[in-house]
Amino acid sequence: MAKLKDPWWKSDWPIKVKPEPPEYKKEHPLVDVDEPNLYRDMFPYSEVPRFALDGETVPLAPAEDIWVTDTTFRDGQQARPPYEVDDVVHIYDLMHRLGGPNGVIRQSEFFLYSDKDRDALTQCQERGYRYPEITGWIRAVPADFELVKQVGLEETGILTSISDYHVFMKFKKSRAQVLEDFMKVIGAAAEAGLKAIRCHFEDITRADFWGSVVPFAERLMRFSEDTGMKIKLRLCDTMGYGLPWPEAALPRSVPKMVYYLRTELDIPHDQLEFHGHNDFHKVHTNPVAAWLYGCAAANGSLLGIGERTGNSPLEALCVEYACLKGTTDGMDLTAIREIVARFRQMGWPVPSNYPFAGTEFNVTRAGIHADGVIKNEEIYNIFDTGGILGRPLGISVTDKSGVAGIALWINQYLGLEGDKQIDKRHPGVLEIAKWVDEQYGERRTTAISSDEMLEQAKAHLPEFFSDN
Repeated sequence: MAKLKDPWWKSDWPIKVKPEPPEYKKEHPLVDVDEPNLYRDMFPYSEVPRFALDGETVPLAPAEDIWVTDTTFRDGQQARPPYEVDDVVHIYDLMHRLGGPNGVIRQSEFFLYSDKDRDALTQCQERGYRYPEITGWIRAVPADFELVKQVGLEETGILTSISDYHVFMKFKKSRAQVLEDFMKVIGAAAEAGLKAIRCHFEDITRADFWGSVVPFAERLMRFSEDTGMKIKLRLCDTMGYGLPWPEAALPRSVPKMVYYLRTELDIPHDQLEFHGHNDFHKVHTNPVAAWLYGCAAANGSLLGIGERTGNSPLEALCVEYACLKGTTDGMDLTAIREIVARFRQMGWPVPSNYPFAGTEFNVTRAGIHADGVIKNEEIYNIFDTGGILGRPLGISVTDKSGVAGIALWINQYLGLEGDKQIDKRHPGVLEIAKWVDEQYGERRTTAISSDEMLEQAKAHLPEFFSDN
């Protein structure tokens, strides 16, 4: 794919414009409270969550460099039986190919707790790939850093739950107590000599942004300046409550959340990462919004496999990256096809209509669509799926396909193009169409199989199969 002449962001965007909440300037003290702020106006629980607007917006402020990070072997393993070691290594190889040599897929995080986890991690390390860089994930327990040191990682993620749902209802502590507990763990990370850590702000889209999130983030940034240890913030939309619109109110607005962390605390783009879940079908729009408003990294898992409804599909983020940047930047998107094949081999059901990956995501059944494809496949194909994904547009014959669909199937099977294509009015095509109508007239409900179509084509168009 040719690279666009201009960068993917606009230089005249008002990146430096900053609506400043007047009550929060420079210092952001933790607001300790006696009762949890559960945002019952947004999250009544007895009803579906409510959409709130606050009458304010923030400007687009994207980073010059953006990338994807992976959680297939961490969050992805929370939604399926544990991977076998060979599966992890093979998938990691394919992920390396998908992300390419320029690190579009920058990192991949692994569990460290079982012998199988550590064995898989070690074998992936032995591949010697620069990308994706292997990182870990641990609980907020100082003793777990020993596991990180044992496998020789320079970076790990740490679970730092941030909403009052966790602080009051899970930990049974105050905000101040939980923050101090987390800081002790961060201190242990520095003592362990780690180069970088990621603080996973769990449930951030239900957390008190100005009273808890910003003060904790500010404390972390100061600690980073004092110790030299890089601290990244992973903004975890754990329950999928995030909204991709800047007009939405905090804590649900992903644009506001990212923008204010950037502008209030001057957190660099490359220290912000978004991690989403799909409970409300916004698992792809939210990380894209995070990119557009200042996050450098968007986190996902292959095929979206993750806890409950799943995470942002890693392969979709890769395609979105190419859309935004105007270049695949070395990615090999044909690896998606092999990734799907491996997951099917492992028994994971990939829906046939799953975008970019399903067996029939670019297969047309409608006769009117097939008629358009015969004239030019661009009319009904999202892009050159054959060239980019190694998945040419397909046709499945049903009672809705008509003579155009039948002619398209035959031409695709024979590889006929231009003037050599069989016309939909060919007598042989009309005979096959008559047979198809008879099949469905007898109450058939399944699509015509490729073997059946081939048998009919040979019977009614023998002159095209004389050499076969």
